[in-house]
Amino acid sequence: MSALKWGQDKGRGGAGPALFGMPLSFDHFVLPRVLRRPVRVLARLGGGDFVAPRFSAAILSASLIASSSLYGAILGGHADDIVQSITARTGFAVDQIKVVGNRQTSEIDILDRLELDGWTSLIGFDAEAARERIDTLPWVEVAAVRKVYPHTLEVRVEEREPFALWQQGSELSVIERSGAVIAPFSGGKQALLPLIIGIGAPAKAPDFLAKIKKYPELAARVKGYIRIGERRWDLKLENGITVKLPEDGEDQAIAELVRMDHDNGLLTRDIAAVDMRISDRLVVQLTPEAATQRQAALNEKPQSLKRKSETKI
Repeated sequence: MSALKWGQDKGRGGAGPALFGMPLSFDHFVLPRVLRRPVRVLARLGGGDFVAPRFSAAILSASLIASSSLYGAILGGHADDIVQSITARTGFAVDQIKVVGNRQTSEIDILDRLELDGWTSLIGFDAEAARERIDTLPWVEVAAVRKVYPHTLEVRVEEREPFALWQQGSELSVIERSGAVIAPFSGGKQALLPLIIGIGAPAKAPDFLAKIKKYPELAARVKGYIRIGERRWDLKLENGITVKLPEDGEDQAIAELVRMDHDNGLLTRDIAAVDMRISDRLVVQLTPEAATQRQAALNEKPQSLKRKSETKI
């Protein structure tokens, strides 16, 4: 109690406690419990009674060096590397990656954007920065990167929806319904997409293809949709026939084309083109072989008539 209630020995001539030579005597003053032990240590240190533990100098030196190194690492921007190194070696290194939702995007491309090495720590890994890098892949519309402790990364992607192939000159690209280019054509299932050709075709294709799809038999025969002069469409059929639709009234022209094919098999004949650009007439262009046969037949007709006439005489 003499260390806690200062001034009680004052009347008996006892010296009060002192800290570094300064008296700390106050009549009837009691320290709070939480401060009693620290004050006792400080009082012993001030009175010369405190003896430092063994190796305290070495411990203080090591602490000073460690704190200086940490401060230097922070100033030099290496604090993240230190955290990565320590936590990776204590059981938090990324060793499992789950990729979900990718169909056109290669897992190799996704892993490349994660920028992992053999000692990447899940604790210090920047998932948001990785997500932003994955977003730059051509087929990725939305990406999410989630850390699953202790050592798993989960990547989920939503890919852009392909609508058609667009040929412009020698370039062939996969495009969205909006007309935005997704990526160059790379084969595979992309070859099943409708082919549109020409300047301005992507902007007009969605509405026009919807009109053709109303007639499944015709749509199944179309090999390519060609935009001419950014004004009208040609249909290139799988048997080589070209159907030239008018600039105005294409809905009626398509319906008439389907009717004539149903009634007369127009699109199965040996012809090269069907020209419907003039509203009140239909022009059919024969193939070179058919044209030669027709010309031969026309040349043969007068000879047949002449022979018949000679026979009657």
